[in-house]
Amino acid sequence: MAVERQTTISRKVSCAGIGVHSGARARLTLNPALANSGIRFVRVDAAPGTGEISAHAESVSDTQLGTTLSNEHGVSVAVVEHLLAAVAGLGIDNLRIEIDGPEVPIMDGSSSVFYELLLQAGQRTLGAARRRIRILEKVEMREGPKRATLSPSHNDVLTLRARIEYDDQHIGVQQMAMRLAPGMFARDLAFARTYGFARDVEMLRAMGLARGGSLENAVVIGEDGVMNPEGLRIEDEFVRHKMLDAVGDLMLAGAPIAGDYDAVQPGHALNNKLVRKLLATPSAWCWEEAGVHAATEVVRAAV
Repeated sequence: MAVERQTTISRKVSCAGIGVHSGARARLTLNPALANSGIRFVRVDAAPGTGEISAHAESVSDTQLGTTLSNEHGVSVAVVEHLLAAVAGLGIDNLRIEIDGPEVPIMDGSSSVFYELLLQAGQRTLGAARRRIRILEKVEMREGPKRATLSPSHNDVLTLRARIEYDDQHIGVQQMAMRLAPGMFARDLAFARTYGFARDVEMLRAMGLARGGSLENAVVIGEDGVMNPEGLRIEDEFVRHKMLDAVGDLMLAGAPIAGDYDAVQPGHALNNKLVRKLLATPSAWCWEEAGVHAATEVVRAAV
């Protein structure tokens, strides 16, 4: 089997918008990057030499209603998961993401704008072999009723299963399963928007959150149901968005994952703890060159 090669985008592309929590406007520019450089954010408004932030689980500094990355200089960028989910969905390995504000623009609350932007940029194959993380042993995180696991799989891509349950009748119980095969992210997840409850808006804004939130960038549930005039994009949009978030959060492992993700009531904090536990358990995973069967070509994680 031929070894897959790493990818980046062919040309730089940009977009701009407001942050759902900060309300601050920011411009985002996605740039091609060299092989083995990974995904990196750069706060171009920070002091020279202080703005680069690696998109890695160890850089996660906050998981309250979004995933925030920070570096050793205290520079951060918030709500990275929707963009990273689109990057993962298209199988892009290397990217330099320049941003001139504290938060990735929320756009319409889904990954659709980022996905389309990356499609416009095109893809370029690089010379280096692509690596993935092969799950060898089950790793689990539990927090009360919440649970998330990564388990071995015969697939060479990430498979996902998630279940959510709310007392609110307008969401109720929703569950879904899918494989992150080429084209599946766009078909099944990219369009699913973030969501929240109208009853929580005042409290969140008092906490300095949701200042940029509106019916244009989130599904809002009120006493009588979904308040957005256009309604839902699909009946189970809520669980699909949770799975979208998981795709973005799991990308912070540093490479695509070949394994099964299974979660009940998932969230950013639980996802980050799961990835950190995985990386801290050398026996649970190995590096594998994509396109080469795991049984013959594996390199175990260094202790």
